[in-house]
Order: sequence, then structure tokens, then C-alpha cells
Amino acid sequence: MSKHTTFRIGGKADLFVSADEKSLPQLLKEAADEKIPVTIIGNGSNLLVGDGGIRGLVIEIGKGMDKIEISDNIMTVGAGTLLSKAANTAAEHGLSGMEFAAGIPGSVGGAVVMNAGAYGGEMKDIIMDVDVITREGEYRRLTLEELELSYRHSCIIENEYIVVRARLMLQEKDEAQIRLVMEDLKNRRIEKQPLNFPSAGSTFKRPEGYFAGKLIMDAGLRGYSVGGAQVSEKHCGFVVNKGGATASDVVKLMNDVRDKVMEEFGVELEPEVKMIGEFN
Repeated sequence: MSKHTTFRIGGKADLFVSADEKSLPQLLKEAADEKIPVTIIGNGSNLLVGDGGIRGLVIEIGKGMDKIEISDNIMTVGAGTLLSKAANTAAEHGLSGMEFAAGIPGSVGGAVVMNAGAYGGEMKDIIMDVDVITREGEYRRLTLEELELSYRHSCIIENEYIVVRARLMLQEKDEAQIRLVMEDLKNRRIEKQPLNFPSAGSTFKRPEGYFAGKLIMDAGLRGYSVGGAQVSEKHCGFVVNKGGATASDVVKLMNDVRDKVMEEFGVELEPEVKMIGEFN
């Protein structure tokens, strides 16, 4: 699984399939018939997979589900589409609203599930509705209200739905202006984020009234390491894989960080990174 996560960490899956929309319902049915547990992943950008790997079947929603269609200012995007590709396609057609997502290293499906956001924008700002499939293979269309989107949350998580596609409502704008915003956000990311090391993005959610990175920095943990895992020296909100990090290294580091921040400031940090699989 280290080959399928941006953290470059994780043991082996028993079974791994990259699905398209046609094969997905059948895969789910066969797994259910055989009582094989199923784990759904996208681009693996917000995941920490245990060193023991994942039992059962891992279904990757990727290139087989990355179709984009545009009609007026509505863009229909397959769940496997990378956010960077969707944002650039929108810009090419003079459609604004996805600029915030251009540098997020995830897929549209994952972004919907977690209501991904950055630099003042969130997926809930542009979603019209989302097509999902249940674990029983039934298709449903969820409205924006039904998705119950909030900070890093949607109803998809509790219901274990699988995102198939999203319809996004964008605004007409000059492409050059859109590109200027995207370039500005790109430069801000390069300046502030540790893009030169594998990571899962922001490690902890933003505590109400605080910033996780600042709390970690103020606790004196900049550069703190456990094995190959390190609190980024560039941005303390990120845990990076400096080389050869294991999931156990990351978990130990995260626990140490949470304990220290609680001890120093009385604030509990909640992981933003999703942990799946077997941890030793």
C-alpha cells in the first residue's frame, strides 16, 4: 500500500483492484457474497495505512473513473479525477470556483467525502449534488443538503457510500484571472508546505479557536522525530516521511505530539489523517 498513498507508507493488501464505474457494483456484490471486507481508497492523500497492511479487498477509485463533462457552468467530474486536473480543466473553460483545490493532492471523491478545503474555499461551496453507490450496489443522488457537509465531514462517512461523480456549479470568469489566483495559491503552498517530502497533508484537524501547527510549534516540537517520521521543520502541521518511516513511527509521533500539546495548552488534537489497516 506504500505505492498507493502519498505518505509512501503501508503494508500489503490481500487483494487490490482499480475499479471503473462498470465493474464497481459487481466487485461489491462478489465481495459481499464471499464475505470479503472492502476498503475504498482514492488517491491515498489523506491516509495512513498500517504496517500490517489491509485484510480483504482494496478498491481504488482512480483513472477508470476520471471523466469530466462541462455544460454551461456545470462541471460533472468523476470521483477518480485528481483535484488538480479538475481545477485546470475548469480554468481552461473559463470557470471559477475550483482555484482553492488546484494544489490539494487528492481526488474529487475523497474531497467530497472530507469536504476538502484550503485558502478560504471548500467543496461545499461548489457542489450541486453527488452520485454515490451504496455497499449493496444501489445508486443514489445526494443533494448538497443531504450530504451534511461540515469541517472535514460528510454523511458519506457514516453511511459508507462510495462517491461515483460530483456535479459542481462554477462561475464564468476570465481564464487569465483564474490562473493568477491559482499561481498565487501555488506559490503560497511552495513557500509554507513541505512538498519535498511524502506526507498525508495536514496531520491534525484545526481545533476550534486555534491552529494545530502553531500549537505544535509553540510546544517546541518543530523537527521532532520518531524513526523516519518527523514533524516538518517547514510547517509543524505536517508530519513527513523523511525516509523509511513506518506507520508505527507516525502513530508514536502523533501520540507524543498530542500528549505534549495537551500538557502545555490543554487542547486536544484530533487526527485529520485517516488510519486504515492493521497496526502493529
